Amino acid sequence: MLQLLNSIFDLEYNKIIKMKFILICIISILSLSVTAQEQYNLTVQGECGMCQDRIEETALGFTGIISAVWNSNNKILTLEVSNENSATFSILALHDAISMAGHDTDKYDAPDDVYNDLPACCQYRELKGNESETGNAQEQYNLTVQGECGMCQDRIEETALGFTGIISANWNSNNKILTVEVSNEATTAFSLLALHDAISLSGHDTDKYDAPDDVYKDLPACCQYRELEGNESETSNDDLNPLKSKVIGYVYELKPNGEQEPLIGANLIWENNGEGTTTDFDGAFSTIFPKGGDNLIVSYVGFHNDTLMVKKGGHVEILLDPSVMLKTVNITYRKKSTEISYVSPIKISSISSKELTKAACCSLSESFETTSAVDVGFSDAVTGLRTIQMLGLAGPYVQITREGQPDVRGIASLYGMEYTPGPWIESIQLNQGTGSVVSGYEGIAGQINVELAKPYSEEKLYINGYANQGGKYEGNMNYNTEVSESVATALLVHGSKRTRVQDRNDDNFIDMPLTDKFTAVNRWKFLFRDGWVGQAGVKITTLAQEGGQIGHEEHNNVTHISNPWLTTVDINRQEGWVKSGMLFNENKSSIALQLSASNHSHESSFGERIYDAEQQTFYANLLFQHILDDNGSYAIVGTSFTGDHVHEHLGNEIYDRFEEVPGVWAEYNYLKGEKLTIVPGIRLDHHNIYGWFTTPRLHLRYAPTESTVLRLAAGRGQKTASIIAENIGMLASNRTVVVEGNQADFPYGGLEAEVAWNYGVNLVKDFVVADRDLSLQLDGYFTDFKNQIIIDYDDDPRFVKFYNLDGKSTSLSLQALVGFNPMDGLDIKLAYRYNDVKADYQSGTLQKPLIAAHRTFANVGYENKSGWKFDYTVNRIGSKRLASTSKNPENLKRLKKSPAFFLSNAQISKVWNDKFEIYIGGENIFNYRQEDPITSADDTSSPFFDASQVWGPIFGANIYVGFRHKLFNE
Repeated sequence: MLQLLNSIFDLEYNKIIKMKFILICIISILSLSVTAQEQYNLTVQGECGMCQDRIEETALGFTGIISAVWNSNNKILTLEVSNENSATFSILALHDAISMAGHDTDKYDAPDDVYNDLPACCQYRELKGNESETGNAQEQYNLTVQGECGMCQDRIEETALGFTGIISANWNSNNKILTVEVSNEATTAFSLLALHDAISLSGHDTDKYDAPDDVYKDLPACCQYRELEGNESETSNDDLNPLKSKVIGYVYELKPNGEQEPLIGANLIWENNGEGTTTDFDGAFSTIFPKGGDNLIVSYVGFHNDTLMVKKGGHVEILLDPSVMLKTVNITYRKKSTEISYVSPIKISSISSKELTKAACCSLSESFETTSAVDVGFSDAVTGLRTIQMLGLAGPYVQITREGQPDVRGIASLYGMEYTPGPWIESIQLNQGTGSVVSGYEGIAGQINVELAKPYSEEKLYINGYANQGGKYEGNMNYNTEVSESVATALLVHGSKRTRVQDRNDDNFIDMPLTDKFTAVNRWKFLFRDGWVGQAGVKITTLAQEGGQIGHEEHNNVTHISNPWLTTVDINRQEGWVKSGMLFNENKSSIALQLSASNHSHESSFGERIYDAEQQTFYANLLFQHILDDNGSYAIVGTSFTGDHVHEHLGNEIYDRFEEVPGVWAEYNYLKGEKLTIVPGIRLDHHNIYGWFTTPRLHLRYAPTESTVLRLAAGRGQKTASIIAENIGMLASNRTVVVEGNQADFPYGGLEAEVAWNYGVNLVKDFVVADRDLSLQLDGYFTDFKNQIIIDYDDDPRFVKFYNLDGKSTSLSLQALVGFNPMDGLDIKLAYRYNDVKADYQSGTLQKPLIAAHRTFANVGYENKSGWKFDYTVNRIGSKRLASTSKNPENLKRLKKSPAFFLSNAQISKVWNDKFEIYIGGENIFNYRQEDPITSADDTSSPFFDASQVWGPIFGANIYVGFRHKLFNE
């Protein structure tokens, strides 16, 4: 109904505008015989009839303008100037007058205080996403930040990257412009004013705030731009008043033939206060006239500088003479593909799409091959399902979100990582240990947040094709387009198949299952009236998989199998989400709402055993954030709700649970200059099964120097275990599942919630060695479970038992990482990690099985200017404890520990014009394999048949090829 009323109103209003325009045109035509005119067009922002009257009256106040018509649809002001006045008419002065009336033009923006005094119906900036404040209310923001050198650049960019949601920050030392890109979900709560404030507190003046003098004076000498540019911080507020008179004009090059050609990007600087501007595409400029007059210095590369003594505002034209070209020095910064924020109180590693292209990266589970913080393995020897570990803990202890909303959890805990194709991923933010309470209460080992390709991406179309030695073929397409100025959409499509049957170890089981997968996302972004922005999206996924002893009629040695052991998986998943938010209170406050829902269906068989499951999930999160003081400290509070309806059916056992968890939370970010940040947070949630519980968390960041950052973290996490889905590899065996609970009202007959405290410390230190950057990272994390669901494979090889922890369960993870850039284009990362993970079992204290105590990692990447890229990763995986087989028959007993082994991956690629890339690579290129990964593979009816104890690669070497092609928006 509202849309209908708006349409009727727009129709009637347009009729009035058209009638008025026709009438003025008739009068103008009749007047042509009396007075000759010249016509001018300029773009002027506005919304309503009051805007039209104000704009036209301002224009008609200029001598010589005989008609002025402003069109509210295309925002064009059409003027006619009498011929006798055209010689003295200044279009630049008209731009200036209209901006002073409160309306932005295509040359000048209206002063904020004048604009804010306009009636509400005239305030076009709010109606269009507050563009004048943000520069781009969609995803990109520009602000002026003062600085001088490379150290300034690092400090400014690190400060910006410390803001949640900012995925890139680039500061240009020439024009002093900082350009930041904000992730899609963060634009709803992003505060540009808070960013200005934080940067000023780091020691750098912005176009809104000056840095405190004590902070500025602590900067290194090479960074002290005020002395270099006239002590800008001492400029009085009166001198910066945009309502003071202006100097406007043009800068021209005087050609040998006497013609004048506009100079684009000429610099004009006031000598005493360092303020200035640059010329636009017409050579035009406008700058505030300083009180008392000043010298205006005009410069342009290849021309002699010119200095003008200016005593009053007005219009000037400046001619520059050509001179001998000067040699220039270009200082560039090559952004790392994996970066650590120096400013964030939480240690966050940002993995860019560039890093993800260093490996095959067909899905999220394969996105960590070149990352030392995450271990990648397989759940069993028949499903081909990849799993991850962090801090020595299994993947389900890691909270995985998609753009801030829960994604991989519940019965999708393992297979869910296959539903996000690598080419869709724009970036990944990874942090180990406890995270923010804003993200929820479930994260215990860490958080992984995935940013997908955005509707407003500069890439209009991205196509990727991939094929490997194992018979897998994959295609991906990302397409985005702007439907209108306020609406954009993106379509992401993925399809893959594995069609080849291979049995390299001749155990009568195919090494990788046959697979058919399709998934697609359609997402939308909207810019609403009154400053609201929002997005919505839907996602569908289907997965069909067959493995085990199938298709072996192709192998002569196994044609005798009459009743093969098979595994099948069929998954259907539908998801939808909506997010919306806005800034208000002069950008000091923001509010956002997140909603999502999913329906997940899983049907599978493992031999004679059937496992089916369904889960419906609803999630809501309401956030309010407010800047509390001039230091940039802020508080964020909110309320959330998570609802899960889970139905699981394993053989004759039925496991159902219905969970409802409403909660409230608050977090305070205290900032003390550039050195200290303290972030306490707490949640209070009520679980309909487990009752009330609190989730306190604390993060502290201290930077004694600008190249040293120390962080401390502590917090509690809680999750409900989905014991079958999280350990689905156990079904690839004949083990009987035994659940030993102690309260009938709890899930699975008495299994309690998993609860753990995590404590972390990390140090990041940068050095300069032989004029090259070297980075050292030291991490230590300790996880102490107050309750854990113990998965016991050791008591009897014919059973797998689940029971509540009775005693202690801990994980200690220590890591050292060194990153070095010995020459241009070459990056080296070396890491070592130690894991000590143990728990009290019914039989005593044991190290957790299938977890390597030692891992050594090295990655070497090289990229040259001609588009060639080389990447090599090698891991040494230490020995792992294996589940006991002491009760097996003698011929089926296995080692107590696995041997240590090396895994190597490599890739070479060639890029043409940043648009087309071909790559070839190999996984496990030295063909290391676990021998006999399946116990009793020749007798699947044996109670000792077990394909779940996988400690190493099964498939062996896997060569792949692929291409990437991009088309950019013009």
